[in-house]
Amino acid sequence: MIQSAINTYLYRLGRVPYRRTNIWGWLLLSAFLAVAAASAWLGVRLLPTYAHAFTPYLKWQDALVALCWYITFISLGGCVLIVRFLYALHKGYHKEMVVMSDDALTVRDLSHENLASIFWLVSTALSCFVAALVGLLPEMLLGWTLQLSYPLLAVFATIVAIVLSIAGLAITLPALSFVVIGLVGSISFCRKMGSPHLYRLTNQASLSIDGFVLTIIYPDAPEAMIDLNLLNPDDQLHLLHLLHQRWIGTQGSWNPHLGDEIEAALAETSASVVLV
Repeated sequence: MIQSAINTYLYRLGRVPYRRTNIWGWLLLSAFLAVAAASAWLGVRLLPTYAHAFTPYLKWQDALVALCWYITFISLGGCVLIVRFLYALHKGYHKEMVVMSDDALTVRDLSHENLASIFWLVSTALSCFVAALVGLLPEMLLGWTLQLSYPLLAVFATIVAIVLSIAGLAITLPALSFVVIGLVGSISFCRKMGSPHLYRLTNQASLSIDGFVLTIIYPDAPEAMIDLNLLNPDDQLHLLHLLHQRWIGTQGSWNPHLGDEIEAALAETSASVVLV
């Protein structure tokens, strides 16, 4: 804890959570880089293996190459998100994770669950793209139906494939729209992840503590959930005492039950400090 000004306190990310989350971040970054390199290599190797002349149907080789390049793209996007989070993690450890003053509370969400969110974001984007390709499978079958030796069978199979292709658009179009929406939303997600959020400690603020997770709700601001276990035990005690004092000063306007929640957290933190 650092007192940067009168009644303004800075709390840094604890060393143990920092090292643990940092290691997991670098491992996930390495995995994404390996996947991106492997898929890019596979896409490059597939390109010269077939002719690139225009056809009225979708070639399965084109679909496979597109999948390889898409995996490369989203894996590199995941790397960007991880680097952004690791930078925020560095700031939280060397500068501040929580800043407490008389009238405001500034927090960074540096939980390791951000890494899980990045992984599931990339996995969901890949799943949507695969679903879009599944909807296009009938169009890939057109190349096979046109090559059937029996004309009547070829015509019948081609008609069936065309009908299934039209039906497959009901899967492909929504899946592609989800991909576009996810890619656009990931920009905002990247900007907000680990960035400091300022909350005015007014009567409009709502604070609660459940399982050492501090939840802050404020009008026209994103909800913040801060794991207090990421702080050192001494900093936890100091921050909880300050929150209790501020809560008493507001006459319980933040949350009538916040005092009891802080006292329960203080008792558990004090016990852990004594054990240490």
